[in-house]
Amino acid sequence: MFIGVVAGAVVCVLIILIVLFKLMWRVAEPNEALVISGSKHRTAGVDDGLGFRIVTGRGTLVTPGLQVVRKLSLDLNEADLDVECVTSQGIPVRVKGVVIFKVGDDHASIANAARRFLDQQKMMGSRVHNVFAGHLRSIVGSLTVEDMIRDRERLTGETRAASGSEMEKLGLIIDSLQIQEILDPTGYIKNLAAPHAAAVHRDARIAQAEADRAATQAEQEAAARKAESTRNSEILQSGYRAEMEKANAEALQAGPLAEAAARQEVVVQETKVAELEAMRREQQLQIDVRKPADRRLPDPYRGRGRARRPDLRGPGAGSGDRAAGGGRGEPGEDRGPGGRRGDQGACPGRLR
Repeated sequence: MFIGVVAGAVVCVLIILIVLFKLMWRVAEPNEALVISGSKHRTAGVDDGLGFRIVTGRGTLVTPGLQVVRKLSLDLNEADLDVECVTSQGIPVRVKGVVIFKVGDDHASIANAARRFLDQQKMMGSRVHNVFAGHLRSIVGSLTVEDMIRDRERLTGETRAASGSEMEKLGLIIDSLQIQEILDPTGYIKNLAAPHAAAVHRDARIAQAEADRAATQAEQEAAARKAESTRNSEILQSGYRAEMEKANAEALQAGPLAEAAARQEVVVQETKVAELEAMRREQQLQIDVRKPADRRLPDPYRGRGRARRPDLRGPGAGSGDRAAGGGRGEPGEDRGPGGRRGDQGACPGRLR
């Protein structure tokens, strides 16, 4: 029984100790600093007797009821700049930009920022805007509009350098400063750009006109080449059509010409056949009529002197007689029915 009570008491004490440790142990996140007030503590780089200590990146024990723990953010902050300024020429301009800043990582910067912004961390942006606005007006007042436009880095660098010391007193550091826009309500900047814009516009018009001229020339050359190609094509097509028409005409004439040539050949062959037929008939006439008639004539007619008698057989009969006579008489001599040679008047009665 006694052991159980002791064990329960030990457990309760452990629980109480754990709860107390959880209440007393505080850990600083990587993007924050713990500011512990209620006890004096010496911090490197910070004057003695501040009445608070700074913890970053680690844990620490805090006595509840005696010490108070508050957090200071180390995140980046942004402040927009919109400042109306006047240049050295007396020309009003409006400068817009942005400042990126944060609390410094060293304990001195954290202490300075804690004393100024610990309960007003949301007011950092407006405070920074006021600091940069004053320095920006001062620097723009020493510059011309042309300097601001042509050398914006100079404006940025001088503003950052002039604001750096004051930002350090506030425990802040500048990560980035950018001049985004310079506005001119009087139109001075626009008038400055007018000659250059006119020159650019003129050059653009000249370039456009030159491009149009070159394009027109190229189109004309292309049209000329196209017309030449069309003409050459039409000439070739006309030649091809002429050749085709000639070939078609020759093809159309080939049939009648071939037919005429064939008919001519037929006529020639028929003529030759007719001549051969006439010769055959003549020979047959010699065999069937004249030779028997010559054999019936008396002998005195056969042995009489050669007297030419008229040829009654027509053209070509002489050759037939010679062929049929077989050598009786001279060439060119005509014989009567009795086989005698003589002229027409030698024996008129027999010739008839």
